[in-house]
Amino acid sequence: MKRSLPHRWLIEQQRLGHALCVVLDSENEHHMRQTLLKSSRPDQYLSVYGQTLVAELGDTGPFIFIVERPGDEPVNELLDRPDSHWGWLASLPKGGLPTLMEHWRERLIIGERPHQALYRFHDNRVLARALKHLPVEAYPAYLGPALSVCYWQDTGWASMHNPAPGTYPVPASPPWLQVPATAQQATQTRLLNARRFLLAEHVRAFATLAEQRDPETWLRATLDQAKAWHWQAPEQLEFLLTQCLHAPTHSPASYWQVRPAESPDEHFQRVRLMTAFWQGDAPL
Repeated sequence: MKRSLPHRWLIEQQRLGHALCVVLDSENEHHMRQTLLKSSRPDQYLSVYGQTLVAELGDTGPFIFIVERPGDEPVNELLDRPDSHWGWLASLPKGGLPTLMEHWRERLIIGERPHQALYRFHDNRVLARALKHLPVEAYPAYLGPALSVCYWQDTGWASMHNPAPGTYPVPASPPWLQVPATAQQATQTRLLNARRFLLAEHVRAFATLAEQRDPETWLRATLDQAKAWHWQAPEQLEFLLTQCLHAPTHSPASYWQVRPAESPDEHFQRVRLMTAFWQGDAPL
């Protein structure tokens, strides 16, 4: 029977004496994460978000698992459904799991306060797009200690070897952050960052909202409204999220609607001033 590329990759990397690992998107793979946790020793997995500034998101953040038997059922299940975007595979030197974890922790939070964001390295689409656009000389600083990676790219499997595995500082201007994101990736990133912002700054109000409606549905609808109004600047997104979160109906008031011939910036400034007036914070 002809083996698929990821199966051949796993066999070859194991033959070379490398450790194999699954970089898992835990947010959408809770069941698989629990399955792998049950079959793994404590030294065979790590939560990347743990012991970082976003530790509160650890339950939905990426996990990295060492795989000793690549032919086991959990791995085969993941390989059978690559279009579910569960993550990707990597090979490491033996004992290299902590080094890989630290490598991605150093690259995890991007931007400056108060407009920081999370880099979704564990998403196979993010990895594939970066490797497609980066020059080969940028691979080592991006992949770090990983010897080789195997991932689903669009409609097929791909693998890439790291020409110089090792430990590297984060460049002043990381080239992988200059790679244009797809519309789907941009939407997912905005959703994740919005959730992180509300959990960090408005956790009680967010918990109250969650008692009344599905918070993910509300978040998506609110971000869709921001997109329709062309409010994409961090200041505009934070204003919309915060005001809607604390509003009795968790939605914009009637005066928020766009007026004829009003530009997005004019619209935002008018709504901000009117909101301050109605809240007693400023004269109209």
